[in-house]
Amino acid sequence: MSETPGWSSPDQPQNQPPQQQPPQYGQQQYGYNAPPPPPTIKPGVIPLRPLALGEIIDGAITTMRRYPKLIIGAAAVVAAITQIVGLLVQLPFLADLSTALDPSAAPSRDQLLDVFASALGGTLLGIVLQLVGTVFLSGFITVVAGHAVLGRQVTFAQAWEEFKPRLLPLLGATLLYGLLIMAAPVVLGLLGVLANSGWALALGLFVAFLVAVWLWVMFSLVTPALVLERCGVGTAFSRSSKLVSGAWWRTFGILLVAGLIAAVISWIIGLPFELLGRATTGFDADPAALLSAGYLIMITLGSIIASTIALPFSSAVSVLVYVDRRMRSEGMDIELQRAAGHGGS
Repeated sequence: MSETPGWSSPDQPQNQPPQQQPPQYGQQQYGYNAPPPPPTIKPGVIPLRPLALGEIIDGAITTMRRYPKLIIGAAAVVAAITQIVGLLVQLPFLADLSTALDPSAAPSRDQLLDVFASALGGTLLGIVLQLVGTVFLSGFITVVAGHAVLGRQVTFAQAWEEFKPRLLPLLGATLLYGLLIMAAPVVLGLLGVLANSGWALALGLFVAFLVAVWLWVMFSLVTPALVLERCGVGTAFSRSSKLVSGAWWRTFGILLVAGLIAAVISWIIGLPFELLGRATTGFDADPAALLSAGYLIMITLGSIIASTIALPFSSAVSVLVYVDRRMRSEGMDIELQRAAGHGGS
């Protein structure tokens, strides 16, 4: 954030006064002459010191509550546009897909290929829209969360002005991130197939899963690093790896808990809409019934509401994990205290 000091990485040149030595957290001094612990400074949604899991979760929720128009509003608009456009793209192919899935209709092979090719094109368009919408939302919320940490108010225009130069680099970083995670399963799976052994395939897929999870955690802080430090794509990956190194398991645990919370929220919100969608089909057990317009409309409405809550929560958690890692490994709480007007001491 160009107007907020303290976010630049230690490797970037700064015209700042000499910093205090970063405190070594986790080390205690004992005895009558031990200095008292520093007072907790909390100008925004989190205290400016290393955070516990509960403080990260609470900080993400508090960020959403303090900036509802920016965060919930932006998430609702993005979710509505991506989900509704995706639904409208699929609607023209519902009748053909239902016919293709009906064994009694006995469609020819060419008809099946045409139907599925058309449906695939619509699905890919929906995926692209979902990707762009998610990238925009995660980056935009990162900017808002950066202000929330310092307790500063920000308007949509200000947040957009700060995030706009980061949109294309973030889109490229997201695509690279996805390719890296998918590359390991594909390569190891192909090696298992080439080995022509069920055990080799199973082992390859298991190792691929572990590698994908490792990469997911190691590069989980790319978005806040790229947006807040205003660095390049390669530097953002390097920064994420550096911050997570030495704290992989802790980062994994926090992201896992946050992901489970988001999944439960999505499930609770989506369940009534799933039941309403089933009701529009008369609770028909035929899989083709799930392609009815009524069912898909109900599912889309549920997805819009669930995404409006779950995606901002996950994005805010990632930002606070990034802030926590920088405070722990780089003593950034001193810079943030100075930026918040507390003099860094």
